[in-house]
Amino acid sequence: MLDISNAKSMARTLRTSLSERCIDLPHSACLELVARQFGFSDWNVLSARLEELEAPRTTPLTLPKDWFVVGSVSDKTHRFGLDPDQPGAALIESIVARGQGKDLTGGIAVMMQSIGAQDFLGQRLRLTAELKAEDADDATLWMRVDGYERRGLSFDNMMERQTDGPLKGTTNWTRRSIVLDVSELAASLHYGFFLKGYGRAWARNVRIEAVGNEIPVTMIRLGETGDVSRMPRRPANLNFCER
Repeated sequence: MLDISNAKSMARTLRTSLSERCIDLPHSACLELVARQFGFSDWNVLSARLEELEAPRTTPLTLPKDWFVVGSVSDKTHRFGLDPDQPGAALIESIVARGQGKDLTGGIAVMMQSIGAQDFLGQRLRLTAELKAEDADDATLWMRVDGYERRGLSFDNMMERQTDGPLKGTTNWTRRSIVLDVSELAASLHYGFFLKGYGRAWARNVRIEAVGNEIPVTMIRLGETGDVSRMPRRPANLNFCER
């Protein structure tokens, strides 16, 4: 399906194809032809329409209080923060079109919190949230329990699940959960949601609660951790209401 967001690349492809047939047209003329293909009177009109569509996706979002972002991304490739159109929901969004600019395939964009584990030692914790995706490669919830000496104790990001795994493509709000044991040797907890690759991912109604041993854990894996000396002791702003 033709998409006006690809108009510039279409003009370049058109010029290259014509050149291969010994037809030499300037780039400006190819832009005009592409504009006509989309039903616009000229390139100036189509260009103005592109600016309208792109502006909201490049305006920075407000990061919710007590949350931070990490990953193999930057503000040139993603937006993170509160979605102004969906109160109580946080958004991670790639702003680089597929096939243009930096290749985001496999890149991870994460919104997360890190807290000390001392108030949760010996407990089994369940992290739940509602997730939504739009044209997403993978949108998922994750949680990790780390010990001292930079040693991971347990981890789940749902990526290896056969069922109830990451959201792909476009979905409506979907509940996901992770259950991990907090060892008596734990030093810190880390959790949040992330977008892998391209698309948009939302989270809302995040909750962390202790559950009984009748609720099975979802995954255990070794890893590494960072400095825990300045981490808060409790989760905060899980409903994304504070700026």
